[in-house]
Amino acid sequence: MPQNTQITLATRPQGMPKTTDFGLQKNDVPALTDGQVLIEVEIVSLDPAIRGWMNAGTTYIPGIEIGAVIRAFAAGKVLASRHSNYASGEYVTGLLGAQKYAISDGQGLTKVDVSAGSLSYHLGILGMPGMTAYFGLLEKAKPAAGETVFVSGAAGIVGTTVGQIAKIKGCKVVGTAGSDEKCRFLTEKMGFDLAINYKTQDIDAVLKAQCPGKINVFFDNVGGDQLDIALNNLALGARVVICGAISQYNNTSALQGPKNYMKIVTARGIITGIIVFDYLEHYPRAVADIGGWLDAGLITTQEDFYDGLENFPQTLLKLYNGDNFGKLLLRI
Repeated sequence: MPQNTQITLATRPQGMPKTTDFGLQKNDVPALTDGQVLIEVEIVSLDPAIRGWMNAGTTYIPGIEIGAVIRAFAAGKVLASRHSNYASGEYVTGLLGAQKYAISDGQGLTKVDVSAGSLSYHLGILGMPGMTAYFGLLEKAKPAAGETVFVSGAAGIVGTTVGQIAKIKGCKVVGTAGSDEKCRFLTEKMGFDLAINYKTQDIDAVLKAQCPGKINVFFDNVGGDQLDIALNNLALGARVVICGAISQYNNTSALQGPKNYMKIVTARGIITGIIVFDYLEHYPRAVADIGGWLDAGLITTQEDFYDGLENFPQTLLKLYNGDNFGKLLLRI
């Protein structure tokens, strides 16, 4: 069996993760037992949720144990199998972790057809982020044609997918991003009607001027001040979908909760959350729909590739300092 290389959790981060919070270890891959699959990981997905998984305790999923491999979605090729459902040469995705080789009992694995498109797409627009956007928008928010959809942190893979699906459904789409370049990307490549630079523009003033009918759907990836501003601009019957709060993940003090939460009452609206694992059995429908939109040119995606498993820690940090541009991926 080959030798494995793994990125592990050395210490729990306090605030922004540091490279010293991660470890790198090498060990022999154990022999397979009945019901197991050996996968050679080719691409690791770097997602904002990893930061939450590095904390102690359990939310919707237990925190990573100290010394354990960093939990991450990844894609790779089956090298050997003693599992009846998987054969050598097949490609799969799942929570394979930040490592060169993964052994799985088949739970949570998804076979992917690489003949129809890039393997990396199954970690992005056809993977967990795309599924989050699809179900968060269509099942939780249920947008109608003519409504205004506001997306925070819109230049990421979830945000761009939400915005493009909302456009397909006939909505006006507004998003925030952290640079003029990313704002142009949203309007020129992703079809957004309006993009707001949250670092240089007054989001509240722009929304009041450009969205006089107010916001029908707010899809929140950021939390903090942007959530407060959105709550202050809700239309009657608005739906707020909380997907993430990347502005809060590295806080060393208490999380900043919404100051304007009573606005949901006056709007007669709802606030709900999206955990994509709740929709696992429905993934094939979403993959088929998004795949069809990709083929028809109605939706697109941008990927941001880096190389080398040893570069996992510093690459992950790009999510939290805004350096990434598109779906952040690490080739092994």
